Order: sequence, then structure tokens, then C-alpha cells
Amino acid sequence: MKPIINYLKTQFLEIIEWQNENRDTIAVRYPDADKEIKRGAQLIVRESQTAQFIYLGQFGDTFGPGKHSLVTDNIPILSTLKGWKFGLESPFKADVYYVNTRLFTGNKWGTANPIILRDKDLGIVRARAYGIFDFHVVDVKTFLKEVVGTTSRYGLEDFMDTMRSRIVSAFSSALATAKVPVIDAALQYNELGEALLPLINPALAKYGIAVTSFIVENISVPAEVEQAIDKRSAMGAIGNLNDYVKFQLANGMANGAGGNMAATAAQLGAGLAMGQQMAAALKS
Repeated sequence: MKPIINYLKTQFLEIIEWQNENRDTIAVRYPDADKEIKRGAQLIVRESQTAQFIYLGQFGDTFGPGKHSLVTDNIPILSTLKGWKFGLESPFKADVYYVNTRLFTGNKWGTANPIILRDKDLGIVRARAYGIFDFHVVDVKTFLKEVVGTTSRYGLEDFMDTMRSRIVSAFSSALATAKVPVIDAALQYNELGEALLPLINPALAKYGIAVTSFIVENISVPAEVEQAIDKRSAMGAIGNLNDYVKFQLANGMANGAGGNMAATAAQLGAGLAMGQQMAAALKS
């Protein structure tokens, strides 16, 4: 009799647990070896994990961190799906997916193709950008349905292969919507990423994920646009130089005397002329 009991024990799952030794795994279907789940089996869910039951392609009950006994009272949705009229009294079959809900940090993103932007200062501009982002799963059912599908193990590498382009697309749309001048964007990378988060996350909610940090490390434009920016900056500096020369000239006339005033005026006049020549050269 005892050998039979021992044999039956090997045919049923009594403890369901995913230790998640690989930190790059986002979701995994528990390897049940085609065994049935015993009534009263223990489901162990660790911190930063969520366990999701699926029965014949339909979502059943969801369990957060803790130790759970699988009895009728704890799996009301699965009980309804399976149609148990008198409660859970016998072993049953269902898929159990574990989803890692921790924060995945330092993931790289970048634009494969230039983003077309309408810049108020430079007109139509082609820009490239790259940086890093942090994300986590916030809606387990949506993530399993829209991203994981029937995959038995879904890792960070799979996520980057399928979702990187969607994240870049969300960034591109957000940047175009925000209408941030390219020059300003290049000066305020940290502020830009934080400001775009409220525009990026709504586009990613349909995948069950949320980006908690989006960092823009670089925005680059074609060489000819960079030259135009440099030229504009230099012209701005020349304009400020003319104002400075005029101020110094007026100040010298007010405070100087005799030959000193004349010498100061001559020097500043030469500086003013040089500034005008530089401005004329840049405009040509």
C-alpha cells in the first residue's frame, strides 16, 4: 500500500515555487511535467513575484507574495472556470505563470532611424537619440496576454528584442508632441527625460508595463545642422560683444579724462569695428 501512496505523490504537485535564480527572467510557466495539482497544494510566491493561473487559455486567480493553500476558497475564479459544483475535492490541471515584478534597471534604448522634428528655430530637423530606461511589470494579465503569449520562459533579452522599438516609438511621438527645440533638448537631457515620462507611459500601458525612469544621454543632428547651430551661437555672442563694447565706451567717457579717455575710445572703437567685421563674416 505504501509504494502505491508514494507513487501517487509523484504524480501530483504538492508544492509550487519559482526560485528565480536568473534575474533576467521576467516571466516563466511553471514546469509541471504534466502533473496535476493536488488539493491543498502549497503555492509559494516570493517578494517581487506574482503567480497567475491560466485554465484553457483563460485567466484564473492571481496571487501576490506569500504562502497560499490551493483550496476552493482560494481559487474562486478557477473554480468557476472549471465548473466545480461541489468544490475542489480532486487534483486539477492548470498552468501557473510566475511574473517577476521587480524593477529592471539600466536598459539601453536608441533610435535606429532619425526622428523627424519640426523645430521652431531650425525648421525640419532629423535627430538621433539614445539613453537608458528602467521599467517594471504593473499589469500581469495584460503583460502575459500582449507580450509573453504562450512562451514558456520570457527573459529580458526577449523583452528588448520586441519592446525596444515600441519604447523608442513612444519617445519619438512624445518628443514631437512636446515640441521641445533641439537646442534646448541638448542642454537639458535629465529634465527632458523626466518631462517626457507622462507622455511615454500611456503608450506603454497597453503592454502592462511602466517606465519609471527615462534618461536621454544624447541627441545628435546632422553635421550641417550642428554647423548652423554653432554659427547662430557665434552670431549671438557677437551681438553681446557689441553691447559690451558700447557699454565700456560709455563708461570710459564718463570716468576717463583727457588722453586716457581718448585712448580708451580709440581702443574700444577698434574693438567695435572688429566685432562688426566678425558678424559680417559669419553672415556671408
